[in-house]
Amino acid sequence: MTQQPENHERLHEAVKRRRERRARWRQEGERPLGLNLAMIGVLGWTIVAPTLLGVFAGRWLDHRFASGIFWTLGLLVAGLALGCTLAWKRIYRE
Repeated sequence: MTQQPENHERLHEAVKRRRERRARWRQEGERPLGLNLAMIGVLGWTIVAPTLLGVFAGRWLDHRFASGIFWTLGLLVAGLALGCTLAWKRIYRE
Protein backbone atom coordinates (compact mmCIF):
# COMPACT_ATOMS: atom_id res chain seq x y z
CA MET A 1 0.00 0.00 0.00
CA THR A 2 2.83 2.36 -0.77
CA GLN A 3 0.81 3.97 -3.54
CA GLN A 4 -1.57 5.61 -1.07
CA PRO A 5 0.41 8.92 -0.80
CA GLU A 6 0.85 9.01 -4.59
CA ASN A 7 -2.89 8.62 -5.16
CA HIS A 8 -3.56 11.27 -2.53
CA GLU A 9 -1.23 13.70 -4.34
CA ARG A 10 -2.89 13.01 -7.69
CA LEU A 11 -6.31 13.60 -6.18
CA HIS A 12 -5.09 16.84 -4.59
CA GLU A 13 -3.73 18.04 -7.96
CA ALA A 14 -7.00 17.16 -9.73
CA VAL A 15 -9.04 19.09 -7.16
CA LYS A 16 -6.66 22.04 -7.46
CA ARG A 17 -6.99 22.08 -11.28
CA ARG A 18 -10.77 21.89 -10.99
CA ARG A 19 -10.85 24.86 -8.62
CA GLU A 20 -8.60 26.89 -10.90
CA ARG A 21 -10.78 26.14 -13.93
CA ARG A 22 -13.93 27.07 -12.02
CA ALA A 23 -12.37 30.35 -10.82
CA ARG A 24 -11.25 31.17 -14.37
CA TRP A 25 -14.76 30.41 -15.68
CA ARG A 26 -16.29 32.72 -13.09
CA GLN A 27 -13.95 35.54 -14.11
CA GLU A 28 -14.14 35.10 -17.87
CA GLY A 29 -17.64 33.67 -18.27
CA GLU A 30 -18.69 31.15 -20.85
CA ARG A 31 -16.91 31.16 -24.19
CA PRO A 32 -18.90 32.45 -27.18
CA LEU A 33 -20.52 29.99 -29.58
CA GLY A 34 -18.25 31.11 -32.43
CA LEU A 35 -15.16 30.30 -30.41
CA ASN A 36 -16.51 26.84 -29.58
CA LEU A 37 -17.31 26.16 -33.25
CA ALA A 38 -13.83 27.32 -34.24
CA MET A 39 -12.35 24.91 -31.70
CA ILE A 40 -14.37 22.04 -33.17
CA GLY A 41 -13.09 22.92 -36.64
CA VAL A 42 -9.49 23.09 -35.47
CA LEU A 43 -9.80 19.76 -33.69
CA GLY A 44 -11.31 18.19 -36.79
CA TRP A 45 -8.45 19.33 -38.98
CA THR A 46 -5.95 18.32 -36.30
CA ILE A 47 -7.21 14.75 -36.69
CA VAL A 48 -7.90 14.75 -40.44
CA ALA A 49 -4.63 16.31 -41.68
CA PRO A 50 -2.21 13.67 -40.29
CA THR A 51 -4.61 10.91 -41.32
CA LEU A 52 -4.73 12.15 -44.92
CA LEU A 53 -0.98 12.64 -45.00
CA GLY A 54 -0.59 9.03 -43.86
CA VAL A 55 -2.96 7.81 -46.57
CA PHE A 56 -1.23 9.75 -49.33
CA ALA A 57 2.25 8.73 -48.20
CA GLY A 58 1.08 5.12 -47.88
CA ARG A 59 -0.47 5.11 -51.36
CA TRP A 60 2.76 6.52 -52.79
CA LEU A 61 4.86 3.87 -51.03
CA ASP A 62 2.48 1.08 -52.08
CA HIS A 63 2.63 2.25 -55.69
CA ARG A 64 6.41 2.57 -55.57
CA PHE A 65 7.03 -0.88 -54.03
CA ALA A 66 3.93 -2.69 -55.37
CA SER A 67 2.97 -3.82 -51.88
CA GLY A 68 -0.84 -3.80 -52.11
CA ILE A 69 -2.27 -1.75 -49.26
CA PHE A 70 0.39 -2.56 -46.67
CA TRP A 71 1.80 0.96 -46.29
CA THR A 72 -1.52 2.69 -46.82
CA LEU A 73 -3.19 0.88 -43.96
CA GLY A 74 -0.22 1.20 -41.62
CA LEU A 75 0.29 4.91 -42.22
CA LEU A 76 -3.46 5.56 -42.06
CA VAL A 77 -3.56 4.10 -38.54
CA ALA A 78 -0.36 5.93 -37.56
CA GLY A 79 -1.72 9.24 -38.88
CA LEU A 80 -5.02 8.74 -37.09
CA ALA A 81 -3.25 7.92 -33.83
CA LEU A 82 -1.03 10.99 -34.19
CA GLY A 83 -4.02 13.22 -34.98
CA CYS A 84 -6.03 11.95 -32.02
CA THR A 85 -3.05 12.42 -29.71
CA LEU A 86 -2.55 15.99 -30.89
CA ALA A 87 -6.26 16.74 -30.50
CA TRP A 88 -6.29 15.23 -27.01
CA LYS A 89 -3.33 17.40 -25.96
CA ARG A 90 -5.03 20.49 -27.42
CA ILE A 91 -8.24 19.79 -25.50
CA TYR A 92 -6.28 19.15 -22.29
CA ARG A 93 -4.43 22.44 -22.72
CA GLU A 94 -7.68 24.40 -23.18
